[in-house]
Amino acid sequence: MTDRVERLDTLGMYEAAAAFPEQVAEAAENGRRIGDFLDGDDVTNVVVLGMGGSGIAGDLLAAAAGPFLSVPVVVVKEYELPGFVGEGSLVFALSFSGNTDETIEAATEAASQGARVVAVCRGGELGRLAETWAAPHVPIPDGIPMPRAGLGALAIPPMIVLEDAGLFPGASEWIREAVVQLRRRRDELIADANPARDLARRLQRTFPLVYGAGALGHVAALRWKNQINENPKSPAFLNRYPELCHNEVAGWAQSGDVTRQVFSVVNLRHDHEHPSIGRRVELVGSLVEEVVARIEEVHAEGEGQLAQVLDLVLFGDFVSLHLAFQEEVDPGPIPALDFIKAALNE
Repeated sequence: MTDRVERLDTLGMYEAAAAFPEQVAEAAENGRRIGDFLDGDDVTNVVVLGMGGSGIAGDLLAAAAGPFLSVPVVVVKEYELPGFVGEGSLVFALSFSGNTDETIEAATEAASQGARVVAVCRGGELGRLAETWAAPHVPIPDGIPMPRAGLGALAIPPMIVLEDAGLFPGASEWIREAVVQLRRRRDELIADANPARDLARRLQRTFPLVYGAGALGHVAALRWKNQINENPKSPAFLNRYPELCHNEVAGWAQSGDVTRQVFSVVNLRHDHEHPSIGRRVELVGSLVEEVVARIEEVHAEGEGQLAQVLDLVLFGDFVSLHLAFQEEVDPGPIPALDFIKAALNE
C-alpha cells in the first residue's frame, strides 16, 4: 500500500477490499453456526430485505442462488412487503447496522404474518427484535468499516441457510470455488501494476455506463455503479443486456459532441451469458463507439456463477478505489448519505 493510499483512506476501505476473500470464507462458517432450523419442504418463497450496501446482498443471492432454487426469490428494498408473504415465507432481513428503518419495518411485518425470519446484522434494533421473535441471528464480524465493505458477510450466510434447508444443494462448494477465485484475483489486484488501476486511469474524468448481461451481469453492474458513486463520489450509471438493446441504445443518436466527452462504456462479461449476448455487445459497440469516450470490457474468471459474479465485484471495487485515489478523495465517508439520514431522524 502506498503512502498516498494510507493518507487518503481513513476508514481502511482498501484493506477491506483486499480482505474480501477471507470475509466470504468466514461468512460461510458463520452461516453454519445457526444449524438446521427449518425444513425446506415448508418454504414456498424466499424474500430478502435490505437497503443500500445490505440490499445488494439480496440481489447477489437472487442472481447466484435463484436459478438453482425450486421456489422464487424476491428482493424487497422498501418499507412494505409483498402481499404473498406469510407462513410459507423464509425472510432474510439484512442490515449491516441493524438499524435500517425500511428493513426493520418490513421484517416486523413479516414476523407478524408468520414468516420465518433470519436476521443478518451487527446488532441494533433488528438484532433485538430477532431475539424477541426467537429468530436466528447471524452477526456481522467486527472490523468491516462500512456496509458496502460487508457484501460477503451479508450475502453468504443466507446461501448456507438455504443449503442446510435442502433448497440450495452444493452452495458450500460454489462458495469454496468463489474463495479460490477471489484470492487469485485479489493477489493480482494488490500488485503495484494491476488491471484495475489501469482501467481507472482510462476511465478518469468520465462517467462510466456499466453494462452487464442477465441477472449475474446486472448485479455486478449495480455493484460497480454503487461503488463508483460512494467511493470516488462520482456519477455512474448501469443497464443490462438484452434490455438496453430495446430502449437505451436509441438515445445515442444525438448529442455525440457532448457524450463523447463525458461517458465511457464498461461491458462486464461472464461465461454464463445467453448465446446471443456476444452479438448484441458487438452491435451496441458499433452504434456507440463514435459517441462515447471509450468502450472497455472486463471478463469474469472462476468456476461457477457465484465465483464469476464475485470476481467482477472485486475487480470493480478496486477500480472504484483507484478512481478515488486518483482524485485525492477519501473513499470511506459518505457525507451525502449521512446528511439524508440525519435529516430524516430530526
